[in-house]
Amino acid sequence: MRFLDRTFATPEEDLACDEALLDICEEAADGEVLRVWQPRKRFVVLGYTNKAEREVDRAACAAAQIPLYRRTTGGGTIVQMPGCLNYALIFRQSTDPSLADIDGTNGFILGRIAESLSERVGERVEMRGYTDLCIGDRKIAGNAQRRLAKALVFHGTLLLHAELQEIERLLPFPSAQPDYRKNRAHRDFLANLGVDPTLVIAALQAAWHAHEPYDKNIDDRIATLVREKYGNPAWTFSR
Repeated sequence: MRFLDRTFATPEEDLACDEALLDICEEAADGEVLRVWQPRKRFVVLGYTNKAEREVDRAACAAAQIPLYRRTTGGGTIVQMPGCLNYALIFRQSTDPSLADIDGTNGFILGRIAESLSERVGERVEMRGYTDLCIGDRKIAGNAQRRLAKALVFHGTLLLHAELQEIERLLPFPSAQPDYRKNRAHRDFLANLGVDPTLVIAALQAAWHAHEPYDKNIDDRIATLVREKYGNPAWTFSR
C-alpha cells in the first residue's frame, strides 16, 4: 500500500481528494493508498444522507462564518478543525475476504487500527458502536465508507487536540446514536487522544505497511470534483 500525506489549501480539495483516490483505485489494481491530512481551519461536513436543517446549527455556523460541505460516505455530521487528524484507506475489495461487505470491512480495518494505536498510546483503543474508535466509553474517532464495484474508501477523523466545545456549539444532538452513547451530550461523549499527530500517522502506516510514496497525478480529478460537487452549494444542500 502506498502513502500520501497531503493537506490541500481548501476544504473542498481535501474532501475531493478521497473521492479522486477511490476513482483511481476503481480503475487500476495498483491504486491502494493510505492518505492522511490535517484541517487548516474549521468547517462542518455532512454525511451523505444527512439533512443540514436537522444535523447542524446553521445560525451558529453562519455567525462564526464556518462553511458547510457534504461528503459521499455515510455516517454522521462532523466538525473538522485543527487538532483533528484525518485518514483514508482506499482498497480493492479483492485484497482481503473481509472487505466483501460493510460489516466485515468495519471490523477488519478498525480492529487493525485499534491494535496499532493501543501499542503506541499506552491505552486500550477499541471499536464500539457501528464504526467508532473509543478509549473506555469516550469516542476518539468516527469513520465511514463508500463502496464502488471493485474498490472502497474507508475514512475517519481522529480527535487529537480538537476544541470539543466547538462541536457542542455547532452541532445539535445527532438524529442517530450508538447504544453506548446513552444520550450523552457531545462534551461528555467525545475525548481527545492527546498525542502528537506523528505518532498516530506512524501507527496507521505500521498497521497497513504503507511507506512507499503515492505518485499518481490526482490534481486534475480533484479540480473537476471541486467544480462539479464539493464547491457546489447544490450538492451540499441536496438532501
